[in-house]
Amino acid sequence: TTPYGTLPPTSPLPQRRAISLPRLQQLRESGEKITMLTAYDATFAAVADAAGVECLLVGDSLGMVCQGLPSTVGVSLETMRYHTECVSRGLHRVQATAWLIGDLPYGSYAESREQALRSACVLMQAGAHMVKLEGGGWTAPTVQFLAERGIPVCAHLGLTPQTVHALGGYRVQGKTDEAAATLRRHALELQDAGAAMLVLEMVPAKLAAELTAELTHCHTIGIGAGSGTAGQVLVLHDMLGINLGKMPKFVHNFMAEAGDVRGAIEAYVQAVKQGRFPDDALHAW
Repeated sequence: TTPYGTLPPTSPLPQRRAISLPRLQQLRESGEKITMLTAYDATFAAVADAAGVECLLVGDSLGMVCQGLPSTVGVSLETMRYHTECVSRGLHRVQATAWLIGDLPYGSYAESREQALRSACVLMQAGAHMVKLEGGGWTAPTVQFLAERGIPVCAHLGLTPQTVHALGGYRVQGKTDEAAATLRRHALELQDAGAAMLVLEMVPAKLAAELTAELTHCHTIGIGAGSGTAGQVLVLHDMLGINLGKMPKFVHNFMAEAGDVRGAIEAYVQAVKQGRFPDDALHAW
C-alpha cells in the first residue's frame, strides 16, 4: 500500500483496444482519464505500452534527459526522427496499442506551413500517429494546414519549453487575468483549427479545468496543471525518480514504492485513472 493506493500486480494485462482518435474521444466522454508518458527508446516504450499507458510522447525533452542539453532548443529534427522510429519499433514488439506522438523540435515549423508539413511528414513516416507543436496565436494556421492534410496535431500551451527564454524561465503561465484570457483565446483558436489534443503545462488548476470544460473535442493533457484536465503526462524519467536536476513540484516518484519500472508505470496509470494523481493539494499552483 502506498499514498497512491495499492500497487497493481506486474502481470500481463489483457488485450486492450488500440488507441485511436475515436477511442480517445470515447475515454473523454466516459470520464476516464487519459494517461501519457514520454518515451525515447524501444525498451521503455514496450514496457509502458504493456503497463497500460494510452499515449506515448517522443518529447524533445530527450535533449535534456538523453543528450544532457540545458534545454530543448538544441534538439534536431533528425534526432526526433531517430527516437520516434526507435519507440515505434518498441511498440510493435508488444501489444502496439499506444497512440504515438512525436514532438516537432525548435525551428522545424516556424518558418512556414510548408516547412511544418515537411517536418511532420518526417515524424509520421518514422511511426508517429500525431505531431505536437508549441505555442498559440501564430500556430493556429499551421495546425489547420496540417489537420486538413490528414496529420493529427497536439498543441501545447502554458509553459512552452522551446520558448522558455522568452518566458523568463520555468514559470507558471496564465496567472493574471490578462494572461489567462490570452491562453483561453489561443486554446479555442487551436481547437477550431483542428487540434485534437492540447498539453497544458504549468497552468493554474482552475484555469486548466475551465479550459477542459470549454474544449469539447480537443482533449487537454495536464502537466503541472492540476487534476481537472482530461488526462495527465509526465516525463518518464521524472516519475521514475531519476531526474538529473531539480525535481519539479508537480512530479511524484512512483518508483519509490513500486520497486521496478513496470510496477511504477502501472501505479502511475492506476493513480491517474482513479483521480489520485495529481493531488491538487500537493501538485497544483
